[in-house]
Amino acid sequence: MEVQIFGVRKSADTRAALRFFSERRIRTHFVDLDERPPSPRELERFARKFGAQGLIDRGAKRFIELGLQAAHLTDTRWLEKLVAEPLLLRLPLVRHQNDLTIGAAQDAWKQWCKE
Repeated sequence: MEVQIFGVRKSADTRAALRFFSERRIRTHFVDLDERPPSPRELERFARKFGAQGLIDRGAKRFIELGLQAAHLTDTRWLEKLVAEPLLLRLPLVRHQNDLTIGAAQDAWKQWCKE
């Protein structure tokens, strides 16, 4: 089993995801969004499941700094904004084969480990 984790090291939820899989000796491929932004296709995969609005962390410091509270953008425009500003994402984004989660989703991760 192998999972791919998109996040930033300063995020507590990202560190918790890395720790969760590490404790279970599950290989992880960590994509540090501070070093490399997510690809548009990867974000589209998550957006198909959760919607573009579901990817946005409206409580994020960067969201407030950019003054996006009153922004009314199309889903396509939000995805463009999320690629350019990955700190607007709810983190971590975790993928195992075709299964996807956003945020700390330990119940789903435990199900993956049972398979």
